[in-house]
Amino acid sequence: MPKIPKGRRVGQAAVNALRTLLEEHGHIVQEISGQNDFGEDCYVTFTDGEDVTSDTIKVQVKGGDSWRRGNGYVVPVDRHRDTWSEGNIPVYCVVYDPNSRNLYWANATQQLRRFGSFNAPRFIGISPNAVLDDTTMDSFVAQARRYVGRYRDRQAVLTHLGEMSGTEFDPADRVMHFVNGNDDDLIFWKRPGDTVATLLLSAQEWEPAWVTLESLMSSELSMPEDQNGRRLPDPDLCTAEDLGLNQSEIMWVAACFISTTQADESEEGEPVECEGCPSCTGEGPEEHGRIEADVIHAYVLDRILDRIDAEPDLVQRSIRAMRGESDLEPSIVAELGSLETDPRVVRQVNELSRATVETVDDIEPEAYRLAVLYLIHYIYVGGPSLPFDEQVRIVWRIPVPTTPTPQAR
Repeated sequence: MPKIPKGRRVGQAAVNALRTLLEEHGHIVQEISGQNDFGEDCYVTFTDGEDVTSDTIKVQVKGGDSWRRGNGYVVPVDRHRDTWSEGNIPVYCVVYDPNSRNLYWANATQQLRRFGSFNAPRFIGISPNAVLDDTTMDSFVAQARRYVGRYRDRQAVLTHLGEMSGTEFDPADRVMHFVNGNDDDLIFWKRPGDTVATLLLSAQEWEPAWVTLESLMSSELSMPEDQNGRRLPDPDLCTAEDLGLNQSEIMWVAACFISTTQADESEEGEPVECEGCPSCTGEGPEEHGRIEADVIHAYVLDRILDRIDAEPDLVQRSIRAMRGESDLEPSIVAELGSLETDPRVVRQVNELSRATVETVDDIEPEAYRLAVLYLIHYIYVGGPSLPFDEQVRIVWRIPVPTTPTPQAR
C-alpha cells in the first residue's frame, strides 16, 4: 500500500500547530494548496478584538529536526529571495520543533532587506528566543502589524527614507527630506525635545553628523571659551563648512530646526524623557552626554574583555540566561536570528578574549553586536559632567559578581 512520506506528515503537523495557535487567538489563517509551492504555506490576516484588520502576512512553515542548527533554526532561501524581499506582502518563516513542540518565527523579508541584494544570505536565521506561543502572541502580532504598516500614511515616508539611508526612524521622530541641485539627498532627523539633530547626506555616504542651529550658523553661542577667552568649537558638532553645505542647504536645515522647535513647543502632555537613563531622577532638567559612537564601542568592548578574562564562561552563561527570557523585544529577536546564522560571527563571539581581540578593529561589527546582545541588557549614557566611567553605564545580563569583603581578624 502507498505510504505518506514522513516529511509531509511533519510539515503538515507544523502547519496545523501554527493554524491552531493563531486561530485560538482569533486570527484568520488561509492555507495555500500544497500543489502551489511558491515559498509560502498560508496567509495570516490579523484581527483586533472582533474586528478584521487589513494587515496580512504570508508564512513559510517548516517542521522537523533538519532545520535545527547549533544556534537556532534556519529556513533555506533557495529561489525565493526576490519574492520574499520585494513582494507587496511581507513573508515570515516559522519552524515547528517536534521535540519541544514549540514554534519559532523570523521576518524573512526584513532579514533579506537588511542584508541587501549583493550580500543576500542563503538561509533565514531563527533565534531560539523567537518562540511563538500564548505568552508571546501579542508582541508578535504587534511587531508584524507594525511592519506591515510601514508603507502606510506617514510611516511610508519614514520607511522609504530609512531604507535609503540605512537608518531606522521612530514614528515620533522629526524627519525631513531635501534634494539639492546635484540630486544629492539630505535627511534632517531630530527626536522630539532634542536640541541636537542628525544630518544624513548621500554625498557623504549617509555618515551621521550632529548639528545644532548654532553650530550650523557658526554662531559664537555654540563655542565655549578657553582660559584666554577665545572661542573653541564643540568637537562633537559639525558646521556647515564641515559638511560642505551651500547657502540653500543651510537655509533648509535652519527651517527644519525652526519648524521642529515649534512642533515641540506646541505638543501637549508630559515632556519627553529618556527611558531608563540613570541620570534621570525626576528632579529638574537632566543633562545627557554626546559621545562619539566609536568611543562608546571601544569602551564597552574593553569592559566586555575585562569580564571575559575574569569569567571565561561568561558568554555561555549569558546565552543561557537570554534563552530563558520570554520578554525580549521583537526587534532584538529578529536581529538575533540573522546574526546567529553566520558561523563565523558566532565563532568570533565564542572565542572572544584579549588573546584574540585588542581593539574594535579586530572584531567584525556583526560579532561585536552579537556579543553586546548576549552579554548586555542596556547601555545608558549620562551627562558630560560625570566621570567617563559613570557617563557610560552598562547593565549586564549576568550581574557583575561582588567580591566578598575580607573579615577583620
